[in-house]
Amino acid sequence: MSKKLTKRAEDYSKWYNEIIQKADLAENSAVRGCMVIKPYGFAIWENMQAELDRMFKETGHQNAYFPLFVPKSLFEAEEKNAEGFAKECAVVTHYRLQNDPDHTGKLRVDPEAKLEEELIVRPTSEAIIWNTYKGWIQSYRDLPLLINQWANVVRWEMRTRLFLRTAEFLWQEGHTAHSTKTEAVAEAVQMQKIYAEFAESFMAMPVVKGYKSESERFAGAEDTYTIEALMQDGKALQAGTSHFLGQNFAKAFDVKYTSKEGKQEYVWATSWGVSTRLIGGLIMTHSDDLGLVLPPKLAPIQVAIIPIYKGEDQLAVISEKVEIIVKSLKSKRISVKFDDRDTFRPGAKFAEYELKGVPLRIAIGNRDIENNTVEVARRDTLEKKTISQDNLINYIENLLEEIQENLFSKALLYQKNHITEVNSFDEFKTIINTKGGFVSAHWDGTIETENKIKELTKATIRCIPNDAKEELGFCVFSGEKSVRRVLFAKAY
Repeated sequence: MSKKLTKRAEDYSKWYNEIIQKADLAENSAVRGCMVIKPYGFAIWENMQAELDRMFKETGHQNAYFPLFVPKSLFEAEEKNAEGFAKECAVVTHYRLQNDPDHTGKLRVDPEAKLEEELIVRPTSEAIIWNTYKGWIQSYRDLPLLINQWANVVRWEMRTRLFLRTAEFLWQEGHTAHSTKTEAVAEAVQMQKIYAEFAESFMAMPVVKGYKSESERFAGAEDTYTIEALMQDGKALQAGTSHFLGQNFAKAFDVKYTSKEGKQEYVWATSWGVSTRLIGGLIMTHSDDLGLVLPPKLAPIQVAIIPIYKGEDQLAVISEKVEIIVKSLKSKRISVKFDDRDTFRPGAKFAEYELKGVPLRIAIGNRDIENNTVEVARRDTLEKKTISQDNLINYIENLLEEIQENLFSKALLYQKNHITEVNSFDEFKTIINTKGGFVSAHWDGTIETENKIKELTKATIRCIPNDAKEELGFCVFSGEKSVRRVLFAKAY
């Protein structure tokens, strides 16, 4: 298979798909719209999962697990949520197959095995979780209840793309219960901040924190807080959301608690989640025409060491030196791979690790042994330097931090250069169709205007930024008065 990639400028979508395939991240499965996440891709997800899980637990959350199936009656209990996901639901109607009843060599559904109540394969877990919480919450002493689960969900998407939108995907979903509205809103805002911190500090992906317009909110939420990232093709990616659910689910499932004053009160709720679409965001934020570029904090392999040798004797000498380097790097919690495969030439190995986005590559040959040096190549800038082995470990530690910061700075500069203020609809259309990125524009606050702009330009309101200042103006489409700008963009 050719390792050469289609250039981003030629066909961004094809480039994205080729990186996933050739960097060995994932592939399409035998199930329409579902993916197989391969070991290298799953290792990236495991690193994401580990950091997020740590952040959740540091803020008092605990992990639990709830069933994949949701009885239809429970799913219907909160009407807005049910309506919002109805078109994406997979439904289980039978529990058994007949074993070749017609002697055709094929199985068929046993008509005698129809379920009394159909089961929804969870598109999200609010219904089953809130039905469970009814038995867990009795008193103010049981609150707050701060639960997260790592799970898979199914949303029967018609148009799918690996990592960004698949019929089944992996995610985490937090579901919390509180005694007051103030506490629940604070929880939703806190989780938005945690997602933003993770995106920027670990993914090196700058985001805009904001809240959604009414039409873009999560089904059943009173407010949805979001982090929005910008990809290299000028499209936005919703990277994580946190929802203030009010008392909607508490009332739908009759979840009450006895207050300190002895009164029965409905609890206040939040839910929040990020998914494997973050891997798609990681790919599109940093990668280039040579392949994947990974920030060191999430890279499965941070350093790849490649020996340059002739004959087994030279390899033995190099391996002895590399063993010391590997041990020192691992003691610093730096992940390292010594690639001494004799089935590939060094040039092929260089290309492989470049394609897979490994942050640092070390080449060490016979001459390096003699000179007490190695060659260090960084993936982000493609720069190479000859470094003394005596100072190698400190150099690598510092360089990995520098690469992490450089990737964030580069992505932040792109974001800043692609937030454009406009004051007319002609300007709006020009920017959306040429430059792309976030368009900062006045909006009159109506769903009618929002829908019309989407119909004419395919751009949606990504968020109303948290830090949006009050600024009197006029809606770019209707000309009606507006008090602040919002961010529009075409999005994944």
